[in-house]
Amino acid sequence: MQTFRIHTLETAPDGSKQSLQGLQKNFGFIPNAAATMAGSPALINSFVAAFGHLHGGSFTDAEKQTLLLTNAVALNCAWTVAFHSTMALKVGMAASDVASIRNRQAPADSKLAAISALARALVERKGHGAEAEIAKFVAAGYAQAQVLELVTGIAISTMAGLTATMANTPVEDLFKAQSWSGA
Repeated sequence: MQTFRIHTLETAPDGSKQSLQGLQKNFGFIPNAAATMAGSPALINSFVAAFGHLHGGSFTDAEKQTLLLTNAVALNCAWTVAFHSTMALKVGMAASDVASIRNRQAPADSKLAAISALARALVERKGHGAEAEIAKFVAAGYAQAQVLELVTGIAISTMAGLTATMANTPVEDLFKAQSWSGA
């Protein structure tokens, strides 16, 4: 198995350091998946830029975590499921909604269910045949432009999820209570 280094600010390539410093400032630490992505300045800088755009967008914190957790589950990534489960609970999502998403079910909240269903459909079907989910998303009160914003979340999740999975990135102690092995 190929191994990938989990970088620190000291070991990361120079082109990755500014992005890692931003994550350190935002989270108080550098998440292992990001520290792994730092091996490629192109990847970590793209991830951090997209992350900033999503977090500056129109979705609430709970909506963003619903999107990112759904993506993590659809991508079958243990690290990102543990991370986003923890973050979802931290922003006040109902534990039952987090558990539902982790079990590939819809959250009880109807707006969160619309986000989750659309995200899952787009990831699993790679954008094909999602017309019904898009219609339900818009009917739930979202703007059509937010479908495209949701794609930003899928891009972020894909970068983090594929990296963490292929690198077998270890889950930090902070997130171990939300460890996940798939459903």
